Parts: sequence; structure tokens; C-alpha cells
Amino acid sequence: METHGKISIEIFGERHVVRGEGTPEHVQALAQEVDKKMRLLAQRLPRLSVQQLAVLTALNFADELARLREEHETLLQLLGEKAE
Repeated sequence: METHGKISIEIFGERHVVRGEGTPEHVQALAQEVDKKMRLLAQRLPRLSVQQLAVLTALNFADELARLREEHETLLQLLGEKAE
């Protein structure tokens, strides 16, 4: 990944300036995913505050990541068994 300077993103109507690894396009795509997830949750749970939506969104992404890691580990084990 390339390292770039500050990147302006918008999530749930709020502007944020972030710095990190990755191209601006990649960071924008990540921000759009977070925004999309927050908006979906806000539609289903309209009484939640922005902070509550952000925490719930983070938990949803953490759960998704954990499941993908488990699947990845299972696939690696299956591939290892076939290679033997």
C-alpha cells in the first residue's frame, strides 16, 4: 500500500480528515462502506445516537472480520490437507 497525506472523507454527514496507508481511492471506498452500514442501521434503529450507530457499525465490521478470518483459516487447513 502507498502512504499518502491527509484525505478528506465523509461518513454519516460528517467530514473527517484522516491520514494512513492506502490510496485516496481505497480510503474513500472504506469510508463509503462505513457510511452505507451506518445508514442501514439508522434506518432499522432510528432512535440510536450517532455515537451508538458508530459503535454498532464497528461491532458489525469486527464480527464480519472475525467470521472471514475463521473461514480463511478453515480454507487454509483444507488446502493443507489436500497438499499432503
